Amino acid sequence: MAELTTSPLIKSYTLEEFWELPEPEDHSKLELIAGVLYMTPPPEHSHDRIVGRINRCLTRHLIEANDPGTIYVPRAAIWTGSHTYLEPDLFYVSEQLEAELDPEHRTTADLVIEVISPGSAVYDGNTKADTYKALGIRELWLIDETRETVEILSQTNSGYGPLHSFQKGQHLSSRVFPELTLLTDQIFTD
Repeated sequence: MAELTTSPLIKSYTLEEFWELPEPEDHSKLELIAGVLYMTPPPEHSHDRIVGRINRCLTRHLIEANDPGTIYVPRAAIWTGSHTYLEPDLFYVSEQLEAELDPEHRTTADLVIEVISPGSAVYDGNTKADTYKALGIRELWLIDETRETVEILSQTNSGYGPLHSFQKGQHLSSRVFPELTLLTDQIFTD
């Protein structure tokens, strides 16, 4: 991974300093990427509903497929070294990968899902996506709640491969879950 540099005018945080920060009064989410602090507005109700629907669908799939992997929900984190700490909306770690990781320090995942809200679109789609690619996340789902689309990026030997975009009415195609049958409508409507 190339070394990220920032302006000397930007305060750089260590993980220890990050953990000592007070909770923002408006409950914004704080994350740390290469020592740079990022703050995004708290999610709206629609965001939470989408995360809940995806969690239900993926949990059902894991049970039906007898998959012993784990789905992690908000507040669970992926972090590396002393300068990067991310809290995806959801992420999945296979049993095989889980066995390779320190159980108290997840540094990667098989699948990360981010629900893009208007207030976090650029951050989720660019900064965080690039960080997930650098961390070796096998697959990234970017769910746009405004456009009601799901974009899936899969890791290749040279980074993320071509973007696959799914609209309402289409079935998703996932390399992490090749047997998953999920209609995009299930993500956006009850």
